Amino acid sequence: MTEFQDFIDDNHIQEILDRAGHPEPARIRDIIDKACELKGLTPEEVAALLQTRDEELLGEILQAAHKIKEDIYGNRLVLFAPLYIANHCSNNCLYCGFRRDNRELQRVALTMEQIRKEVMVLEREGHKRLLMLCGEHPTRSSLEYFMEAIETAYATRTEKGGEIRRINVEIAPLQVDEYRRLKKTGIGTCVLFQETYHHETYKIMHPSGPKKDFAWRLTAMHRAQEGGISDVGIGALFGLYDYKYEVLGLLLHALQLEKDCGVGPHTISIPRLEPAFNAPAAIAPPRPVSDADFKKLVAILRMAVPYTGMILSTRENPALRSEVFAYGVSQISAGSRTNPGGYQDDSSDRFRAAQFNLGDTRTLDEVIYDISRHGHIPSFCTACYRLGRVGKDFMDLAKPGLIQKFCQTNALFTFKEYLMDYASPRVREAGEALIADTLDKSYRTKRRQMAVSRLAQIEKGARDVYI
Repeated sequence: MTEFQDFIDDNHIQEILDRAGHPEPARIRDIIDKACELKGLTPEEVAALLQTRDEELLGEILQAAHKIKEDIYGNRLVLFAPLYIANHCSNNCLYCGFRRDNRELQRVALTMEQIRKEVMVLEREGHKRLLMLCGEHPTRSSLEYFMEAIETAYATRTEKGGEIRRINVEIAPLQVDEYRRLKKTGIGTCVLFQETYHHETYKIMHPSGPKKDFAWRLTAMHRAQEGGISDVGIGALFGLYDYKYEVLGLLLHALQLEKDCGVGPHTISIPRLEPAFNAPAAIAPPRPVSDADFKKLVAILRMAVPYTGMILSTRENPALRSEVFAYGVSQISAGSRTNPGGYQDDSSDRFRAAQFNLGDTRTLDEVIYDISRHGHIPSFCTACYRLGRVGKDFMDLAKPGLIQKFCQTNALFTFKEYLMDYASPRVREAGEALIADTLDKSYRTKRRQMAVSRLAQIEKGARDVYI
């Protein structure tokens, strides 16, 4: 096993920010122009954008991020649901409702039958993609338990072709051989948040438990890739420390993964702190991030790592979610619950078992109606994982812009499935209009004929159609 070291230098990050100072407008516009070439940005260039306060320049940053997002991802949004299977935890993270010292939390570890029922609820709503996660506990949330839960979810089937086609996972740091075992369950992306890249803040926020080890967590995605997992995801919890510092931490993490493993992260998650039951740092965030700064950091990350997917959770309210879709977000959760068993039990008391409170409590159908009316194509596509377009192979297609021809078409196919099997009448009407408009504007000759033919097959009952 390769020994990976802590590569985050607090002083170096702060020096990058300090040197950026108050950049001249000409320099900011040069950086914006470079970002639009879709080749990414250096930490120094990102720091300059982060230090920008001029409203006109900030507007240009948002516009550039929107263009980059459209150039790479088009108008599609990938949808998934989180599935919490247990909330037992041996860590004491001050921002998390699952923390060990929260004695009032209702502790739950779902049985395989309960997990099966949770998945059935999600399948009957139309979900095809899950993010499975739980607390960190040596017995109640063991790797063996987690792997059995994955197998149970994949094996669960419901009427109308209900099935889970891809499970991404968020799991505590593992050894390389454990990641090899995890890979055999057929997972997609393996996700792990560093939470904060600032060492002293990390120490304060994690006073006890295995999560205290900053370096072990930081290098987990290196071990995952060494263990054969092609796609990994990273993230920071904004509100624990200066958001500018955290953005640079994420970028340095991405660059280090690319340097050491040959490919950077498949996704970056950008949650903000939301209130959580008996979690002091979540109730009173140490460094709260305003809506304006949140939109700014989303846009800058899109410019810095153009080919990395950006994930937005239901922590944010519907209005803000709708706005930041345009600035770089490519994946969203919908119809979420953050407590084990929450999809079956929708009682008001569920928050006493939840990791954090939700800002967007709409159903999947309501979310799809909203995004489709704004011209976004909801996507449940999982084709790349099942066809081996992962890791470096995915990036080799993404960087010259070739992946788009697969992704948009497969998004249309999975959206059509949803409209046929699960959509409310108003969503089906809006969705059919969006598909027709997309075909008219974006498809020509043979590609259009192929798409129309396969959409017709879905209309007649074919399912799981992809290219």
